[in-house]
Parts: sequence; structure tokens; C-alpha cells
Amino acid sequence: MWTDLLLVGAGLILLTVGADRFVESAARLGLRLGVSSLLIGLFVIGMGTSLPEMLVSGISATRPGGLDLAMGNVVGSNIANLSLVLGVAALITPVPTPRGILHREGLIATLASALLAWFAWQGSLYLLQGVLLLAAGAVAIFLIARGDGGAELEEEVAEGLGSGWTDVAKEALWVVVGLAATLLGAQLLVDGARGLAASLGVSEALIGLTVVAVGTSLPELATAVAAARRRHTSLVLGNVLGSNLFNALVVAGVAATVGAGRIAADMRAELALMVAVSFFVGVVAMRENRLDRWEGLALLAAFPLAIYLAR
Repeated sequence: MWTDLLLVGAGLILLTVGADRFVESAARLGLRLGVSSLLIGLFVIGMGTSLPEMLVSGISATRPGGLDLAMGNVVGSNIANLSLVLGVAALITPVPTPRGILHREGLIATLASALLAWFAWQGSLYLLQGVLLLAAGAVAIFLIARGDGGAELEEEVAEGLGSGWTDVAKEALWVVVGLAATLLGAQLLVDGARGLAASLGVSEALIGLTVVAVGTSLPELATAVAAARRRHTSLVLGNVLGSNLFNALVVAGVAATVGAGRIAADMRAELALMVAVSFFVGVVAMRENRLDRWEGLALLAAFPLAIYLAR
């Protein structure tokens, strides 16, 4: 079991560091080579939010019975993003909820969670459903990136980028290194998580909902805490909603495409909780224009409930 825990820890570190380096360098390289702001926005919003979840779920789904771990990761990450990440941020300082974000990202993220829950409700995911989720994810990311216009993202990506070809070569090298670290981290995390489930005698879905989901949501949690402490709370909600819609559509779509089949664990309660928490955030935010501390406490209670339902 200790070996499995070490694999999980090493995998999470490599995933976090590698994914961040890969996305940042790839976006800078694209900008240096003349890629449009819109495409850079699509890449940063899509890959930047949930690359760890996508690789972990994709690798897991290719293995026999691995769809349980993949779906546990998706559902658990979405619940963790809304409960742990948003809840902790709201406890530090009230989180404003701009109507523009709610009417666009909020609505899309809630619909994405509902679509995934509908597809997985009967305990299986088919290839066609995976393709439909991926298509919906592509449309959603395109609409969000187009709405932002890409200007702010381009300015952020360009910060610190040199103009010489030496800098281009350096960024290209970091793309390769970051991708390799992310892939290795995902592999180690999947191996460790499956071994941990076997050692503890619990389902892979439970490990996915807890250890893997929390681990792959740590970047979002760290970003949210840092933003809340600096009173940059407008960043928190957009980051969480973007991550959730990408998880529900693209990450789940990849898992269903490469590993379509039955989901051994009964995840209806967790799927319903994922949709309910997303709906709760939307209703409260639209009614009060912000999330206060007591609402942060209510959100934090959702994650222990998810663990209880999955046990």
C-alpha cells in the first residue's frame, strides 16, 4: 500500500508541475509562431483547466474496468471544484458572481453536468455518447473563447516571452518536457490509485471520487486560495466553471470514446449531487450577486456527502 501511496504522490506532483509548464509554454510558442488569439484562447481555456483530469481519465478508461476510476475522477473533480475550491474561497472572502459569467460559463457548465449525468444515469457510456460529449465540448470552448475575444489571454501569455529564436527553442523544449512529465504523472497516478483501491478493498470509483479527484483539483484550489487572499475573486468563479464544463464534456467524452462500456459502480447519487451543487451555485449567485461565507460552508458540506454516498 505504501508503494501505491508513493506512486499517487509522485504522479500528482508530476501532473501539476508538468501540465502547468506544458500549457504555458505551448501557448507562448503558439503566439510566437503567429497563432491567432482565438486559438490560443481555445487552448488555454480548454487544456489549461483540466489537462490532468483528461490524461488520468483517458489512461484509466483504456484499461479493463477503468471507466469506474475515470468517471469517479470526473464527477469527484466537478464536485470538489464547486465545494472545496469555491467553498474555501468564499470562506476567505465573499466571491462576486458577475452576471456575464453566470449567463455564459455558468449556464454551459450546469448544462454540461446535466448532459453527462443523463448519459451515465443507466450505468454505462457508449462511443456515440462520448463523441457527442466531445462535440459539445468543442462548441462550448469555442463560444467562451470567442466571447472573451482572446485579447486578455494574449496579453497574459505574451508576458515574459522573448522575441529571438533561442526563446522559441526554449519554449519548444519546455513543451516536450512538460508533456512528458504530465503523461508520466498520469500513468503513475492511475497505477497507484488502482493499486490503492485493491489494497484497501474499495471500489475504483471511490478512489476516483476522493484521492484522484482532490489531487487533480489541487491546482484549482491553490489558484482560488491565492486569488481570494489577494481579493482577485473574479478569477475564482471563471476558473471553476471553466474546469467543470471541460471535465463534463471533454474529459468524460475522451473516457467514453476510448473505453466505452459499463460503469460497475452505481454513481447515480454522485451524478445527482454534481448537478445539484452546480444548480445551487447558480441560483444563489444570481439571487445575491455573490457567494457569502455561510454559502461557502454549505458548499464545503457537499464533498463529505459525496464520499458518504460513494462508500
